[in-house]
Amino acid sequence: MRIGLITSDPGHPLLAATAALLAPEHTVRTLDPATATAAVDVPGPLADVYLLKARTPRAISLARALELRGAPVLNPAAATELCQDRTAMAERALSAGLPFAATRTYPTLARFAELAQGTGLPGPVVVKSRHSRKHDLVARADSAGRLRELAAAHPREPVVVQDFAPNNGWDHKLWVIGDRVFAALRRSELSPEGRGPTLPLAPDGLPPGWAALVRRAGEVFALDVYGVDVIDEGDGAPLIVDINAFPGVRGPSGAPQALAALALSKAGARPSPEGAGARPIRS
Repeated sequence: MRIGLITSDPGHPLLAATAALLAPEHTVRTLDPATATAAVDVPGPLADVYLLKARTPRAISLARALELRGAPVLNPAAATELCQDRTAMAERALSAGLPFAATRTYPTLARFAELAQGTGLPGPVVVKSRHSRKHDLVARADSAGRLRELAAAHPREPVVVQDFAPNNGWDHKLWVIGDRVFAALRRSELSPEGRGPTLPLAPDGLPPGWAALVRRAGEVFALDVYGVDVIDEGDGAPLIVDINAFPGVRGPSGAPQALAALALSKAGARPSPEGAGARPIRS
């Protein structure tokens, strides 16, 4: 089998470990979206499956072009793109009945700060960049003064705003690779102590129904490799605050093996004619 990695960082621990498992019997090639932005830039035959680890517009464009030539991509370009827009993400999740945090959108952080100055903050809020990317904005604001500080630093940033949900200060990081669910606890970056270490958590240690919930999220967003950030609002009541396409999945054992198995499974199911296109996002 031929496995393609769409990434600018083939040394990422998850990808490197997965490639090492596949390499003895299969061909693994890396496509850097910084230099290859269309399928015509891809020399030689198409891979049997591509793993879309990068989430930049150039990477998504490349993945979409490969899909149009009939190549399967994990995750599909459309699903990956949807998860980069937190407004669209919230709309899709809430319309599907997922317990997702209520989300409001503002054209700029400066505009939100201006409106909040007139009406006042109803309580602590979490401000996030609308467009998810590396080193994006995720911050808690408890006062108008804090909000003004954020607006001064990021005045033109399009943002989404969610009411801060009281919790114990720990995020549940849930990752799914194919039919495998992995879990960990990580101190929230919004906690006063700041982000802490990631603590492994056995999936059977999750509150009842949480594993089924994250699988449902994958169905809603047409994802095969993804992460769901969940907080416990009390008594095991889950609140989803973010969904990520193809996260790093650092820490849990067995993740590279699960990804290698998934890649080979999808490679074997590759449609033969070119132009078959990407699978649609299920609603």
